[in-house]
Amino acid sequence: MTTPLLSLCLPLMLSAALPASADTLADISSRGQLNCGVYADVPPFSSPDVKTRQLAGMDVDLCNALAQQLGVKVNLMPVSVEARIAVLTTGRVDVLIANLAYTKSRAAQIQFSDPYYIAKEVLVVKEANAAKTRADFKGKRLSSTKGSTSEQSIRLAQAKPVTFQDTASAYLALQQNKSVGFVTNGMTATQLVNRAKADGVNLAILKEPMALEPVAVGMQKGDEALLAKVNDSLAKMEQSGEIDTIWNRWLGPDTEYKMVREDKVQPLSQLKFEALE
Repeated sequence: MTTPLLSLCLPLMLSAALPASADTLADISSRGQLNCGVYADVPPFSSPDVKTRQLAGMDVDLCNALAQQLGVKVNLMPVSVEARIAVLTTGRVDVLIANLAYTKSRAAQIQFSDPYYIAKEVLVVKEANAAKTRADFKGKRLSSTKGSTSEQSIRLAQAKPVTFQDTASAYLALQQNKSVGFVTNGMTATQLVNRAKADGVNLAILKEPMALEPVAVGMQKGDEALLAKVNDSLAKMEQSGEIDTIWNRWLGPDTEYKMVREDKVQPLSQLKFEALE
């Protein structure tokens, strides 16, 4: 026979043992505000505008666009590169839009929306090697920043990573023939190749990427209603051309980055790529 006290305690004990079911979408609707985590100072994604001192950039525009789809106001919450995952998992932000690429370790902590673009780790080489494939660099010395996804992609290609503490040093290694190639993200690579050309140095980006990194909106695990709503919103923004407009404003052909958006919003499950750690 169950005592009255135990009868009262059992429901509490059972509920405590069950995982909490997040309903951030309901919270957002109730408060009328989307708390959106963005970089504190990483241009062109999110950084203070030199004139207004307000945050501006591609990720800021995406936060505003998502809030509009949800029918609420936006509250931009600056985060650092190092702390962005922790800020999300502790619930300080509802979503994270901070050039967030899918990796295995991050996927173990948070969930990702459908990616809205595919970042690429690419290989910068001297012009004489421009026609080669990734396989041609197997066993070769390739430089990158230490502990980066660029270094991971070098290992995936079975090449030999030569690592440095900063991008400039890794890039210099190529110029000084300490490596036969330099691996970095596509945006940085495009900038460096364009600058080198202006200085009379001919470099090239290998056509075949070293690795693919789907960039998406980050949310807490188990937040299924919010995930569905974010994916639906991204699909509508893709269909209307809004994401293309935002991309072109910050990264497009008329900017210093001169990047063309090739990949559209698509389910993460349909992408064929080898996820980095």
